[in-house]
Amino acid sequence: MDYILGVIAVICIETIATVGLAVFTGFTGLFSLGHAAFMAIGAYTAAILTYFYNAPFILALIAGMIMSGLISIILGFPTLRAKLRGDYFAIATLGFGEAIRVILENMSITQGARGLPGIKHYTTLPVAIFFAVLVLWLTKNFIWSKYGRNAIAVREDAVAAEMAGIDLFKVRMLSLIYSAMCAGLAGGLFAHYLNFIQPVMFTSILSTRLTSAVVAGGMGSITGPVIAVALFIAVPELLRVANMWRLVAYGLILVLIMIYRPSGIMGYHELSFEAIKNLLRWISRGKTAGRKEM
Repeated sequence: MDYILGVIAVICIETIATVGLAVFTGFTGLFSLGHAAFMAIGAYTAAILTYFYNAPFILALIAGMIMSGLISIILGFPTLRAKLRGDYFAIATLGFGEAIRVILENMSITQGARGLPGIKHYTTLPVAIFFAVLVLWLTKNFIWSKYGRNAIAVREDAVAAEMAGIDLFKVRMLSLIYSAMCAGLAGGLFAHYLNFIQPVMFTSILSTRLTSAVVAGGMGSITGPVIAVALFIAVPELLRVANMWRLVAYGLILVLIMIYRPSGIMGYHELSFEAIKNLLRWISRGKTAGRKEM
């Protein structure tokens, strides 16, 4: 049971980073392959503050979010101002992610490749669930705000959006900052859940998983990427005893989704509480009908 609860906690933590990335990639239309770097920045900032300076956990998380947001401005200002799009922006973020990892491996305060052991265990399952729900609620309100509608307009047709008076740079920068701060929060929670971090945990593999979850879940959905990241974590964990088949299952899930649901699991739709109630009602009716037939 502890193992299952641990998997759920990790899903909640990665949900925070994935939902933030969904705002930038799914609703703004720019692909990032370096969001693991923002998780690393948030993780190391929060961990260093609690590890060396005994800072309160909440303040450490906030500091990690702020640091990730500031670094995203350093990345976004030259790239977004130059209007890099598509493969060019993705390659820029990929290089940024690898650069952050190398920097962390060569800093004394991060203890290099050895990492930081013995981080205090502040992140519990209720804490992870609370922050995941909070980020989902904030993201929903962000998407339905003026800035969110502008982001969707930019994704659909950047030229038309700019002609309509939307500032492309401002919209994309705001989305990048928001997604980076969500990743920083996820990193801080991650560090204080595992009680140990090292740079090798935040490679391009993690960035690819986050981006894959957004694409597989649906580029125009918030709840779709949540379902996708749960599948990408839970299924390989179920097959952990099968060793190498875990990675095969991960790839197979992604391929099947792209074949049978090209627009993603949820596409441009959301999984609401009303939809869940209707699904449960439909399942209960099916069971009732089956009992009557028997």
